[in-house]
Amino acid sequence: MDFFFMKEICIPISQIVLLLLLSTGALFMGRIKLALFFNYVFTLYWGYGINRDYLVGLGFQNISGYTIVYFGFGVIIAVLAFVSLIIESK
Repeated sequence: MDFFFMKEICIPISQIVLLLLLSTGALFMGRIKLALFFNYVFTLYWGYGINRDYLVGLGFQNISGYTIVYFGFGVIIAVLAFVSLIIESK
């Protein structure tokens, strides 16, 4: 647990406000799945997009295969969630 407590993460306030506006707007329109999708995509971006300098700055040879697989599954889940939002449920 010390590993998690020793890390700092900086998320721009503009992105937090954007997430809040998008999620709240989707919830007011009754689109719960869309709000969850917004939260998932932002979390995936904050986990990998903001840490891009750390991941790519050291070169791809320093990234473990598990990190690439984990990110790949995250992208696949985001695409599947987007497709499920497009298809209307009966």
